[in-house]
Amino acid sequence: MLAHVPHEGKPGPALPAEDVLPDTSEAYLESLQLLERMHRLMLDLVKDEFERLRQSDLTPVQAMILYNLGEAEVSAGELRSRGMYQGSNVSYNLKKLVTMGYVHHERCDLDRRSVRVRLTHEGQRIRHLVRELFLRHAQGLAMSGVLDDPPLDLVNMQTRRIERFWSEQIRYIY
Repeated sequence: MLAHVPHEGKPGPALPAEDVLPDTSEAYLESLQLLERMHRLMLDLVKDEFERLRQSDLTPVQAMILYNLGEAEVSAGELRSRGMYQGSNVSYNLKKLVTMGYVHHERCDLDRRSVRVRLTHEGQRIRHLVRELFLRHAQGLAMSGVLDDPPLDLVNMQTRRIERFWSEQIRYIY
């Protein structure tokens, strides 16, 4: 059973017996912890790969911004809304990526306040490196059978449903 997890070594209150969570709630709480750990591990994997390739000028978060930007030309706001980045972090990282030559930016013709960004050739090269890393992982996971039970497409469908629920909760607040 999943009890309240203390934060950074601080003791946390245990759940009272009458507040015992149903199995689905426990599974949901565990999935939240797994999602957070998987995100950090993914960034560590990218960091290790870049260290191996001696690509030391980028942080893992910057590499993921390049990966998620892909072939699109978008505004910083659009990038934030489709990724996992905080507003100020996106602005800071985009500025760094432009300075380092990985991202090209230009003012939008229709709205001069808006800036559109897209990958440069060097940014596309980094995106390709990250994609190749993930494809190697996918191949290894597929060979081990990890992606078969339950099928990953069903896991993705469930995750998209949770994402949609969270989005609706955020919209409901405002």
